[in-house]
Amino acid sequence: MTEKTALGVSSQDLPACPVETTLKLIGNKWEVLVLRDLMPGTKRFGELKQSIGGVSQKVLTAKLREMEASGLVERHVYAEVPPRVEYSLTPLGRSLKPVLDSLEQWGTAYKKKVAATVR
Repeated sequence: MTEKTALGVSSQDLPACPVETTLKLIGNKWEVLVLRDLMPGTKRFGELKQSIGGVSQKVLTAKLREMEASGLVERHVYAEVPPRVEYSLTPLGRSLKPVLDSLEQWGTAYKKKVAATVR
């Protein structure tokens, strides 16, 4: 039996390649957009759904649960009526900021290159 870490995974569950490991955690479009939208701070589910756009409630819920299980996102439920749930990045999730910054820089450069070739 494989022992799970506090993050709910074992080292045996992860690919040998570090790039593949990263893609396993954030290789989905929705996961990257959740990270982008939570980078500035805490948001409620409805705020996330609205800011991401195009994602169904079912998919967003599933992605948030996966990201919580992998230790990237934390969920805080307030004992109120109606219940209030907020999501934020863990320190591990925030450590992905340089990765997102690199993706943004590359995307910006690519868009400029495409725009220049259209002329």
